[in-house]
Amino acid sequence: MDAVRLRTRRMFLADLGRGGIALAVVSFVAACAPASSSPSSPSAATNAPSNGEPSPGPSASEAAASPAAEGSAPAGSAAPEDLAWERVNLGFVSAYLLVRAGEAAIVDTGVEGSEGEIEAALERLGLTWASVAHVILTHRHGDHAGSAPAVLQLAPQATGYAGAADLGGISAPRPLTAVADGDLVFDLRMIATPGHTAGHIAVLDEAAGVLVAGDALGTAGGTLTGSNPSFTEDEAAAAASIAKLGALTFETLLVGHGEPILSGASAQVAALAGG
Repeated sequence: MDAVRLRTRRMFLADLGRGGIALAVVSFVAACAPASSSPSSPSAATNAPSNGEPSPGPSASEAAASPAAEGSAPAGSAAPEDLAWERVNLGFVSAYLLVRAGEAAIVDTGVEGSEGEIEAALERLGLTWASVAHVILTHRHGDHAGSAPAVLQLAPQATGYAGAADLGGISAPRPLTAVADGDLVFDLRMIATPGHTAGHIAVLDEAAGVLVAGDALGTAGGTLTGSNPSFTEDEAAAAASIAKLGALTFETLLVGHGEPILSGASAQVAALAGG
C-alpha cells in the first residue's frame, strides 16, 4: 500500500505540473469494512431523459486560490483497508471516485461528455472501467448526471443508483436502483437530503469520515454554502437537510461545486446549519 500511495502522489504532482483540465486531489483515509455490492433495501425503476439545469460554480482563479485544494488528507493507521478518493475537476462541477481494494464507485458523472476525464482519473489510480462496480448519482440535474448514459455503457457491469424521487429525470441505458435514507452501497451510507431536488442524496463513508454532498452543500472562495437557491426546488427542505448533515460526523467534505474541505468539515456544516 505504501508503494501505491507513493505512486499516486507522484502521478498527482505530475498532473498538477502539467496543468491538466482534470485536477485530481487524492486522499487516503481509513476504512474498516469489506465492500458491499448492493443497498440494504433497493428497488429498481426505469428512467426518462434528464431535464435538470447545471448550477454555477467558482471561477478557475477561485479554484486555484483555495487552500482546500492543496495537499491530501493523511491515511489512517488502524484499519486494514484504505479508502482512496479522487476528485475529477470538470471546471464548474466535480465528479468523484471512491476506491477500496481495487473496486471503484463513481459519485456523479458531470455534464454530458465528461466520460473521458473520468476515464483519465481511473487510469491515474491504476484502474479501468472494469473496476467500476457502482455509479451513484446524487441528483437528476444534467451537470451531475449528464454523462451517466456514457459511463454506464463503458462500465456495463456497474449498478447505477439514485434517490427514488429523481429516477424519472435521469437518462440511463438500463434501469437504475432506487436508494433510500440509510441504505448501504459499497459500505457507503446513503443520506436522503431533499431540497435541491426531491430525490437528492448525499454519500457518507462513516469509517473514513468522508461525505460527498452533491449540491446539498457547496463552497465558494473558501466559504461553505448551502444549496444554490437558483436551482433549489424546496428551500425549507434544503435547510433541513443541512441541519441533518451537520449532525453527522465526518472530517472531509466533497462538494459538487467548489473546493473540498479536507479537515473539520462536519463542525463547519453544523455551524452553517446553526447560523
